[in-house]
Amino acid sequence: MKNSDEMELPRGCELIHLPNITDDRGMLAFGECSRHIPFDIKRVFWTYNVSDGNSRGNHAHRTCSMVLFPIGGSFSIELDDGVMKTTIQMDRPHIGILIPPGVWCNLFDFTSNAACICLASHPYDPEDYIHDYGEFLKFIEK
Repeated sequence: MKNSDEMELPRGCELIHLPNITDDRGMLAFGECSRHIPFDIKRVFWTYNVSDGNSRGNHAHRTCSMVLFPIGGSFSIELDDGVMKTTIQMDRPHIGILIPPGVWCNLFDFTSNAACICLASHPYDPEDYIHDYGEFLKFIEK
């Protein structure tokens, strides 16, 4: 598996590099809407304590965009736009991945201390989720 900086990404996906400030006290990364994050944030959630062998995601969105950051530990993310599929190791807290609508994502291989924060462009709406891969393929053909 290649490092995220070396990968070609599915349609609309892009790496988000946040400013990363380091001094003798430690490290600090920050992001601002419309400057580093390409949308106004309407929802924030995080995933942590994922048990060995479990995965998260396994869906796509109809309208919501998301940016995911590994704020602790690491995990892998598979991105699939129906034409291109790639897997990226997420292990740098100041580098996230933009996932636009119509891209299937699956998060897996979480380390024991992994935490992932998600910044979303829309409030939670269960109708926005596509959980069936066959339905996803029909959605992206439209």
